[in-house]
Amino acid sequence: MMQIQLLSFPNCTRPSASISASPSGFTLFSSRHQLPKLAGNLHFPFCSFNSSKRVSGFQLRSRKCGGLARVRCEVVEDDGFYMRRCVELARTAIGFTSPNPMVGCVIVKDGKIVGQGFHPKAGQPHAEVFALRDAGDSAENATAYVSLEPCNHYGRTPPCTEALIKAKVKRVVVGMVDPNPIVASKGVDRLRDAGIDVTVGVEEELCKDLIEAYIHQMLTGKPFVTLRYSLSVNGHLLDQLGEGVTEAGGYYSKLLQESDAIIVSGSLTEKLSSSMSQEPVANQPLQIRDNSRRIFGSKGLEAVVLDPINLTPILEHCKRQGLCSVLLDLRGSFGDLEGLVREAIEQKVLQKIVVEVLPYWDEANGGESLVALNGLVKRLEVKNLLPVTSNRSVVIEGYLQHK
Repeated sequence: MMQIQLLSFPNCTRPSASISASPSGFTLFSSRHQLPKLAGNLHFPFCSFNSSKRVSGFQLRSRKCGGLARVRCEVVEDDGFYMRRCVELARTAIGFTSPNPMVGCVIVKDGKIVGQGFHPKAGQPHAEVFALRDAGDSAENATAYVSLEPCNHYGRTPPCTEALIKAKVKRVVVGMVDPNPIVASKGVDRLRDAGIDVTVGVEEELCKDLIEAYIHQMLTGKPFVTLRYSLSVNGHLLDQLGEGVTEAGGYYSKLLQESDAIIVSGSLTEKLSSSMSQEPVANQPLQIRDNSRRIFGSKGLEAVVLDPINLTPILEHCKRQGLCSVLLDLRGSFGDLEGLVREAIEQKVLQKIVVEVLPYWDEANGGESLVALNGLVKRLEVKNLLPVTSNRSVVIEGYLQHK
């Protein structure tokens, strides 16, 4: 709590029924604009509000004291708001942090952000270190928000818990506990042992979505595999991408930015650049093709050629390289990748699907479908389906529920 003001004024009764009292005697307002309006109606000339501070609401308490009414005005910090800011910061490093997770940190004092940072790349300081540097002495008695539990071990960088303790922060708000066994609540315990107030689980699902590939890698020891393909509106596979989706801001460009590696057919005839993200300063994914012809791309682009191609050695190679996410993209010859799709499903390593539905009715290919799925007797359930639009296409994302 902060900005406590005690105001007294004569000949004023308790506010009308439009302000309902809670059991504690406090009244909550969902908007920062409500209380100043009410305050104006009740002649609170000295109750001021700083619009630069993010708050979840205001609390008003009034009590008669003889002919006077005492009003207390309190501002409550919004943990969710600052945690969402952490996630926003973390996403700045999309495609650069593997095998480490993306993490963001915000330092807040008296309702103001005094420091912020994110983890830019594996081997470099973590988000908390950058945020504490930014905050300087203002970190003392402040609240630190971090999307992932601070580490409590020495790796390529010192423990972030010790940095927070040394900075004398008063409170730490954690989005989610780190699934890494060498962390796994040890960071939270260390902070609490040092007398710091710790809150865990704020915007937890949002924080998990941010690092889904890292979480999967930690829990299973395998990279997170996503299958992508295109369909016509009448359900036929299409060997093409929609208009504008490969450009900066398009879903496909963003998907490549988020992927550490991409598997495509060796018969793909499109320019190599079509499998490169166009997002600003994007880190390009490792390209894996299923032929014996080595591919040379632009500067900074690496290609791996395996012949014959099998999913197990691909995932093992990616793991050795510290890559957490692999995109299996059905472009080129569908038959070239049929075996990989079957492997991914049978071995239960396929986690996510991305389907682009193009605005075409197509009969030219004779109704070709995912033949790899025809021989499977199991029925796969897809959960958390989410449709979005990308230019003229509709993109559907979902997660496979393996039994």
